Amino acid sequence: MTNSDAGSSAAERAIIHVDMDAFYASVEQHDEPAFRGRPVIVGGLGRRGVVAAASYEARVFGVRSAMPMARARRLCPDAVYLASRMERYREVSADLFAVFHELTPLVEGISIDEAWLDVTASRALFGDIEAMGWWLKRTIRQRTALVASIGMAPNKFLAKLASDHGKPDGFCHITAAAARAFLSPLPVGRLWGIGPRAAERLRASGLETVGDVAESSEAELSSLLGRSTRHFQALARGLDDREVVPGRPEKSISHEQTFEHDIRATDEMQRKLLALAEGVGGRLRRKRLCGATVTVKIRTGSWQTYTRSRTLAQATSSTREIHRCAVALLEAWRRDHPADGVRLLGVGVSGLEHAAQVALFEPKDGSVDATLDHIRQRFGGNAIVRGALVNRREKP
Repeated sequence: MTNSDAGSSAAERAIIHVDMDAFYASVEQHDEPAFRGRPVIVGGLGRRGVVAAASYEARVFGVRSAMPMARARRLCPDAVYLASRMERYREVSADLFAVFHELTPLVEGISIDEAWLDVTASRALFGDIEAMGWWLKRTIRQRTALVASIGMAPNKFLAKLASDHGKPDGFCHITAAAARAFLSPLPVGRLWGIGPRAAERLRASGLETVGDVAESSEAELSSLLGRSTRHFQALARGLDDREVVPGRPEKSISHEQTFEHDIRATDEMQRKLLALAEGVGGRLRRKRLCGATVTVKIRTGSWQTYTRSRTLAQATSSTREIHRCAVALLEAWRRDHPADGVRLLGVGVSGLEHAAQVALFEPKDGSVDATLDHIRQRFGGNAIVRGALVNRREKP
């Protein structure tokens, strides 16, 4: 659908939002033709797993991302259930972003399969925004065989709403002139940053739609939205001056795992942390990054969540150093919670910097990491494991 009946100023910004349809599940359907046309659900396959992506065939049954996998199985027992293959999805994502950069260097990735593109200056070379939107849609389909929903608008907020419109395989252009009419009937929860509680407060005050917010006075809204009143009122009126920020650096890299049964043995927790540290360290090294702060996330069987962090004297990408610090953090937590079972563990590294800045000071076990990385890159992620994980092949 194209909302372009009202003309737009040539001086206004041109922003495209690209959002891939059911990305993980679509990659799986592409790679395995037998899955095409069938409900496909990707995520954690254990009793406590969570849905990461559901194909549109599965969504007909009410399956959605972030849903407990056990509920998804009840709703759609005949679906194809698959574990996530993040390396494959990142590979396809790299192809997508290469397409984006053919139009403009101003690409802001939101996630592995979603990005904003500022194509304002690209119009002189490639034509109007809709011509570029169609080019993106066709080129992505030709190179990856996947379907993208495309949203076009003069700002980021409207472009994202536009890409959601008509999904899957959406194509929508919201001009500045058409923005108020498009926004007005939408529920207040569609305003970027309005959570469930804020939406409920607004509805309880009789403000059901985005149009209601746009027409309200600042004084009426301030008691409901506080210091953010002007921001949300601007969005409700179709105004958003945020820039597309290209090449936004990663702030942290982390892996976590939810377990089928609560873990109570400390040595088993340490082995789980090693598998997670291996995954984090491998990603850091592939990106040529090091990090100075190690964080451990712990969730108990009673759903209490704890985080513990420590900043190292020297940034690292070493699996051994990350694991050593993670174990120390776990042990400190364990002294205060000796009887608690653990349902989830996570390891993260933040305070990232380019590895070249600290390479001379890396621990001597760096050659071991490099050898393991090379073997896995060539023969697959499970081609070799550390001795502590033999017969316990943890998948970070």
